[in-house]
Amino acid sequence: MIPFHCARAAGLALLGALLVGGCSSTPTPAPVFADVQPFSANRAGPSLPQGWRPWVINRNKAPTRYDLVFDPLARQVVLHAVADRSASGLMQRLDVDSPQRPWVNWRWRVTQLIEVADNTDRHAEDSPVRLMLFFDGDRTTLPAAELVKFELARLVSNQEPPYATLMYIWENRQPPGTVIGSSHSGRIKMVVAGSGVDRLGQWKQFERNYVEDYRRAYGKAPGRLIGIGILTDTDNTGGRIEAFYGDIRLNPAATLAALAVAQPVP
Repeated sequence: MIPFHCARAAGLALLGALLVGGCSSTPTPAPVFADVQPFSANRAGPSLPQGWRPWVINRNKAPTRYDLVFDPLARQVVLHAVADRSASGLMQRLDVDSPQRPWVNWRWRVTQLIEVADNTDRHAEDSPVRLMLFFDGDRTTLPAAELVKFELARLVSNQEPPYATLMYIWENRQPPGTVIGSSHSGRIKMVVAGSGVDRLGQWKQFERNYVEDYRRAYGKAPGRLIGIGILTDTDNTGGRIEAFYGDIRLNPAATLAALAVAQPVP
């Protein structure tokens, strides 16, 4: 799940660098936002949502297709993803004080599972939906091996990689709340948000305290939130799948949306 031309041997340790900065021969600085730009503020069509940039994981693989569509179930414009043996995503840069807005709220509509996907197996690590949060931190506290990977990521992407990545995923078997460590890097942790066939085909609301999830995953408080991304991928398992993403919001406290978790959108 990492570009061959961006030193595949470094594995997913390069993931954060590519998410935050992109991998391009002529990179251009991405704008930095204080809030996640909503998909619903855009018109339906093939253009990218305002404030979001493509994230190319591997130029040797087909990209996932993303379009803005009006979804009658959501009653608004949402992001439609179609992965066909492909892997690419969208991302945007942020500058957010995590303790001030520690809650992330979002909606997904997953239409089907990737039957053979298993995020505990590096060879089957795919998911119909992913929400990724990228954090700053003190790199001098990291082991030397991780620092070498960071430096390689910086060189191949011409961007500073994030200190850590927290990824919310839909998993086939693991129960919600499970933390899965990446087999590629200790700086990537996955938290199961949705699991199994629960409410497939329907919109499902989530609200997570990402500061507390980060503490569980990494054993300490997070630094500043410096980016966010989404990804639908089937590059490891093959096949075709579609999914839908609703707006993503950062909140200072839990909202009534917490009461709607696992409930259908009216």
